[in-house]
Amino acid sequence: MTLATVKECLNQISTFINKLPSLLDFEQVEKMIDMLIYAQAANRSIFVVGAGRSGLIAKAFAMRLMHLGFHVYVIGETITPAAGKGDVLVAISGSGRTGIVVTVAQVAKQVGVKVVAVTSHPDSPLGKLSDHVVFVPGRTKISDETDYFSRQILGIHEPLAPLGTLFEIAAMVFLESIVTELMHRLGKTEEDLRARHATIEVP
Repeated sequence: MTLATVKECLNQISTFINKLPSLLDFEQVEKMIDMLIYAQAANRSIFVVGAGRSGLIAKAFAMRLMHLGFHVYVIGETITPAAGKGDVLVAISGSGRTGIVVTVAQVAKQVGVKVVAVTSHPDSPLGKLSDHVVFVPGRTKISDETDYFSRQILGIHEPLAPLGTLFEIAAMVFLESIVTELMHRLGKTEEDLRARHATIEVP
């Protein structure tokens, strides 16, 4: 057994991630960081949203922001409070067409929330309605059915090393890099983050 498919997938992903810094627009990145820091300084809330695996990445990002002392909430959780003017929503969708993410962004705009889209498609519905877009490469072809939940119900899956996967991995790496930059700018250390880490956990 040569595991050729595993090796090919690993090579594809690692090559893609190595190219990621050259594919990002760091002026877009700078503005996103500024929006997050401004919201924190103004004692406003950060909300995150994503569907499926992008939703898990959104939660991971929210966890790190919590460690940094931000008022951060995940859309859909029971303890998520009302949002209002001056708050920020980070919406993650590779296609920029994921139904639930676009709907959340639309509602957020109606109540005065600033929307930051993390997507591979700036000209998508999500990108067009957002206040700021950060382009993170990944999917180069959008499936005919772009709503995450519809794809799951219909059993639509992507081929080897699916392009959606590349976006999700790139988004995860990108957002972790944002966290590291925020640590630097806010003067936070690993000890500061550890102090805010959960102490009551399910055994």
